[in-house]
Amino acid sequence: MSKTEKKVKMATKKEIEAIKKIFLEHYPNSLTELHYTNLYELLVAVMLSAQCTDKRVNIITPELFKKYPNPISLAGAELDEVKSYIKTCSFFNNKAKNLIKMAQSVVENYNGKIPLERNELVKLAGVGQKTANVVMIEYTGANLMAVDTHVFRVAHRLGLSDAKTAIKCEEELTKKFKTDLHLLHQAMVLFGRYACKAVKPECEGCIMKAYCKTTQTFKV
Repeated sequence: MSKTEKKVKMATKKEIEAIKKIFLEHYPNSLTELHYTNLYELLVAVMLSAQCTDKRVNIITPELFKKYPNPISLAGAELDEVKSYIKTCSFFNNKAKNLIKMAQSVVENYNGKIPLERNELVKLAGVGQKTANVVMIEYTGANLMAVDTHVFRVAHRLGLSDAKTAIKCEEELTKKFKTDLHLLHQAMVLFGRYACKAVKPECEGCIMKAYCKTTQTFKV
C-alpha cells in the first residue's frame, strides 16, 4: 500500500467469499510466470525473483541453468562466475552467495536433491518462508499462501488485511480464505502485477471495483 493510501475498512465475511469467487473465476489455472523445467530450476528462479521482476529472471536463467544444470555443479561454482551470470539481477552479490550455499547444503544434507518440504526448504541459505511457500505452491499445489509486494498491496486495498508485515498478512489471508490458497496466491500476484498496480492502477472496469476499500483517488 502506498504512503498516500489511508487505513481502510476490513472486508466482511460475505465480501471475502465474493472476492475469493471472483479471483478463482478470473484466474482458474494461474501459474507462476517464471520459467523452469524441474524443482531445482524453480527454486533458483524463485530465489532470484526476490525484489526482481520475473521477466528479468527469465532473461538470466537460461545461461545460468546451462552452466549449472543441477545442485552439484552449482555447489562447486566460483562465486565471481555465478555473479557474472546474475549481475543484472537486484542484490546479485548476496544472491550469488546464497545460491552456492543453498546448493552446497542440498548436496551435503539432502543427497543432491531439493527437499520438497517447507520446513526443510527454509533451512537452505536464501530461502525464507515466502520462497519456500512459492516453491511448494507451484510445484505441489500445496494449500499455502505466499505474500509478495503484489499480494500485500492487493490484500490491503481490498480490506483483506491490515497487517504491517508479509508474514502476518499471510496468516490473515490463510485464515480468511482457508482453501484454494495456491490458486488465490497466484491470482493476487497477477492481479496486482497487471491491474491493481502500485502506480496508476487500472481502476476503470476493475473486476474488484465493488470491493475495493482504498480511499485513495486514482487517475485512470
